[in-house]
Amino acid sequence: MTEDSSRPLDALNQAKGKRVILSLKSGEEITGVLNAFDLHLNLWLEDAERRNNSKTTKLGTIVIRGDNILFISPE
Repeated sequence: MTEDSSRPLDALNQAKGKRVILSLKSGEEITGVLNAFDLHLNLWLEDAERRNNSKTTKLGTIVIRGDNILFISPE
């Protein structure tokens, strides 16, 4: 890891303004542009979409509670 992303929150900070994909405990996948986050990993996403099999639903601006997230990855 580089010095700038040695901590998970640093890696998330570098992802601000970029598209990310979230896997939720419910089995859903959400994609969107990461706008902000807090220490509890609550995420504010813009242009969010829910992907379920081959179906995509536009959600717009959303906040995802951190304890619902399994993982976050750049898209």
